[in-house]
Amino acid sequence: MSADIRLAFDHPEARAAATAGTGPLDRISLRDHLVEVEIGAFQAERGAAQRVQFNIVVEVLPLTASAGDDVDRILSYDRLTEAVAHELAAERLNLLETLAERIADRILHEPQARRVFVRIEKLDLGPGALGVEIVRSRGDHAAGPGHEDEEDVPHPSVIYMSNAAIADPGLGALIDRLTAAGNPLIFSVGLPEAARPYSAVGPAQRRIELLAIEQNAWVLAGQDARCVVRETRTELDWAMKKGQISVWAPSKIVLDAVDGPDADPADALGLALWFAGEMHGSELVTVGIAPPDDAGLPARGMTLESDR
Repeated sequence: MSADIRLAFDHPEARAAATAGTGPLDRISLRDHLVEVEIGAFQAERGAAQRVQFNIVVEVLPLTASAGDDVDRILSYDRLTEAVAHELAAERLNLLETLAERIADRILHEPQARRVFVRIEKLDLGPGALGVEIVRSRGDHAAGPGHEDEEDVPHPSVIYMSNAAIADPGLGALIDRLTAAGNPLIFSVGLPEAARPYSAVGPAQRRIELLAIEQNAWVLAGQDARCVVRETRTELDWAMKKGQISVWAPSKIVLDAVDGPDADPADALGLALWFAGEMHGSELVTVGIAPPDDAGLPARGMTLESDR
């Protein structure tokens, strides 16, 4: 077996040692850290936890004499397990590659860290371990998930639109009023009035209802060119920072959520309230329907323009 092949299957510590530079660096490691988590792009991987194993090696600047025996002056082992836990809790992911990238990025934001090896393996998909290993160095990424300044996080007004509000001839004037307030705007809608397919299988019916909500989102978007349907957190964040209006298509965020909504998609107002919390919303505004009690954030109702 060649040295390259041996290193490819060896522990990341061996690879780190074999590819070390000339400068003196220490290493800390996390071996065979096992977590049960829902992850994967295939339908069979949804709704079921599987065993995922993590091996991480971090090359760090050596301790100086002034650091002494002070635990607060070192990169703690806990930071490695915390990086894993944080990224697993952030959202449900399809790809190990994405998870590895985010873990590496989070670790490399630690002041001492200079290079990190991350190996992640799924243990339950076959007779062997299936996984990915990446190597990243400090400076590979300027910033990564979870490192935004809290002051830079937008706090939108989430606007729940009843079907009557979507069809109201004064919709444009309503959007003008909402825009004038200056907050980023994300519209949320519920199920359309039209009949939809029915399945006795719960997860299938949930998908049907989420897709029906998305059809209604496109109806709203067709009523006013300022409203653009968006489905990912990245798209929504970008639109808010650019001062653009979004209509939330819920399927991806709901299905990928680690801690998903308690509300069924048929409870569209409950779904909008959950979404407002996920987006750090400043308020929930309901149009053509009464706001919920005990919303957990400021909530107010607006009448239809045609009723003013």
